[in-house]
Amino acid sequence: MSVAGGSGGAGPFPSSSSAVGARLRRPRWGSPCRCGRSAGPCAGRRQRGGGAWGAARARARPGAPQVRRGPGAQVARARLGFSPPLSASAAEPSPRLSVEPWFSLLFLAERCRAAGRGGGGAVPRPAEPAYFSSFVARTNTCGELRSAHVGQKVTLYGWIQYQRQGLFLVLRDFQGLTQIIIPQDEACSHVKKLLSNAPVESVVRVTGIVSLRPPGQENPKMPTGDIEVKVETAEILNSCRKLPFEIKDFIKKSEALRMQYRYLDLRSSQLQYNLRLRSQIVMRMREYLCNLHGFVDVETPTLFKRTPGGAKEFLVPSREAGKFYSLPQSPQQFKQLLMVGGLDRYFQVARCYRDEGSRPDRQPEFTQIDIEMSFVDQGGIQRLIEGLLQYSWPEERGPITTPFPSVTYEEALADYGTDKPDTRFDMKIVDISDFSRSLGIRFVQNALSYPHGTVKAICIPQGMRYLKNKDIESLKEAARSQPDGSLKSLLTKFLGQEQQSELVQALKMQVDDVVLLAAGEHKQCSALGSLRVESADLLEAAGLVLRDPTAFHFLWVVDFPLFLPKEENPTELESAHHPFTAPHPSDMTLLYSDPTKVRSQHYDLVLNGNEVGGGSIRIHNAELQRFVLEKVLKEDSEVLSHLLDALEFGAPPHGGIALGLDRLISLIIGAPSIRDVIAFPKSFRGRDLMGSAPDYVTPEELESYHIQVSWPVAEAEAKKN
Repeated sequence: MSVAGGSGGAGPFPSSSSAVGARLRRPRWGSPCRCGRSAGPCAGRRQRGGGAWGAARARARPGAPQVRRGPGAQVARARLGFSPPLSASAAEPSPRLSVEPWFSLLFLAERCRAAGRGGGGAVPRPAEPAYFSSFVARTNTCGELRSAHVGQKVTLYGWIQYQRQGLFLVLRDFQGLTQIIIPQDEACSHVKKLLSNAPVESVVRVTGIVSLRPPGQENPKMPTGDIEVKVETAEILNSCRKLPFEIKDFIKKSEALRMQYRYLDLRSSQLQYNLRLRSQIVMRMREYLCNLHGFVDVETPTLFKRTPGGAKEFLVPSREAGKFYSLPQSPQQFKQLLMVGGLDRYFQVARCYRDEGSRPDRQPEFTQIDIEMSFVDQGGIQRLIEGLLQYSWPEERGPITTPFPSVTYEEALADYGTDKPDTRFDMKIVDISDFSRSLGIRFVQNALSYPHGTVKAICIPQGMRYLKNKDIESLKEAARSQPDGSLKSLLTKFLGQEQQSELVQALKMQVDDVVLLAAGEHKQCSALGSLRVESADLLEAAGLVLRDPTAFHFLWVVDFPLFLPKEENPTELESAHHPFTAPHPSDMTLLYSDPTKVRSQHYDLVLNGNEVGGGSIRIHNAELQRFVLEKVLKEDSEVLSHLLDALEFGAPPHGGIALGLDRLISLIIGAPSIRDVIAFPKSFRGRDLMGSAPDYVTPEELESYHIQVSWPVAEAEAKKN
């Protein structure tokens, strides 16, 4: 079986040699030779007609001898979808022009670029699935056998999923299930005893003949439900002791138990699916970025130094007294330095670290798709990401439409009360401040007297029908609608009939609707954003569907403020994104007079109410970067002296973005937690329950790092015992 591709013209690429030859280019003499010399193709290869160009000339000349190619070229062509593979024999000429693997890569990129130019169009991929039984002793996987295999002798390896009374068992591997018939005749009694006594989840090898199941015993719910394997020989490769929980998706397990025995939890079909889909998406992202758009995959250091601002970082001790490394919360500085180095386009599947303590559904170590480009603007980054997601999007999740809609930060807060709104349902926030000024309600008038005072409301459709009194109380509001359309609320005694009608019209209320009101300063009214989502949760729990679970609503949020007041000290400013974000060109003068009013070139990507990406155009001027650090943020710029120095050596304009891979995959799959798309996650407290990390180290181990630990009394006693 071939690795990929088909035969003749059945593959995704044209079969005529002229179509291939039209793309052929002679290698530049100044480029490194494949044999390792720096001056280009060596004289010996030129004389022999070697390399891609020599292969083309050899096949183009009538009667010329065929250039022999090794198996590496065949595999490379097969993986790229070229068919048929290159012949390993000079006596078997191929009907198509033979080319070296490096040329195949270039040709694939050209074909994909032509098909997907403009961002994320349909690009041909190899049609045949991968061959999962190469390099191993099995003949087939447990999810592969069909009626076409009847009569064949096969060898399967897997785990015993289920065993019934010594008659048959179900064998499972990563690809599926196969029913195994245990022989009952005396001649095979040793096989029967072996398999009948094997505990569930033991690893076995079975060899037997594929046969059709008896009529009426087919299982249409199993892809292999038409066949069974009658065992001839078997071997227990490893017996399983008593399990802490059953390896079945429908069996409820505690989160702590799943984390403790993660290697068993990984055997579930759902986690297997999650991790394989994640791998496929990442592979397509690499293909889109590298093959189609010329990005370079660069690994950046994990041990670095503290970065001003942002999340708290993990410290790593060094052997130099008093000096510590930091684990980077992102490769931000390195990717900017790569742009200064002229790399032009960088990406990385980057591991990042943040010491955020015990925050639910967060991980201290996580993965992001990190991207940076030179000579790009905000629109260019957005089009790149839209094309990237469209190209890598799983077909079974349906197509996504580009371009994604966009709202400003101010619009998002005004309409949804949050900078990451879920736009799958309406329920927008309505400002009724003008209407409320005529009301003689003291707390409303007090709220409006503040400099940023406002009164806002949201209308919950069918709230009277679906929400119970306890739900209304949980939303901190006692307003609801009566069946006759009149208002029932503590506020109605302050509202005349005409004012009630105006309120109904302003909020477009219907019978059975519930209205939530908030009065106060802008920040207090933003609480309606969380109440909006909580209301939707309550309505859906009661049976009203507001959000389509199969819908994916992407949204760009732009024009964020460049700086925000610090929560602990509102008189000081901190970066809304990070200190390297460039100001909006229209607000440059405000940077020196009123920094609080400056907008940034920062953009976030939101999916179904979750932030899945964020980026910005960067500051590429050293003087401007130093001003932001020292004058606005009051940070010590010496910590970033290396970056400031680099910006003085001809730094190009550049920008980038990072996609949170864990969050994105969990939303695509519909997983309840990002831990369900990570192979070995930490608990919500940041602990590894399987390996008991973090763990104690001895004073002798700490000595070389010049560290001493002052133990709390309780921990000191526990450690002593």
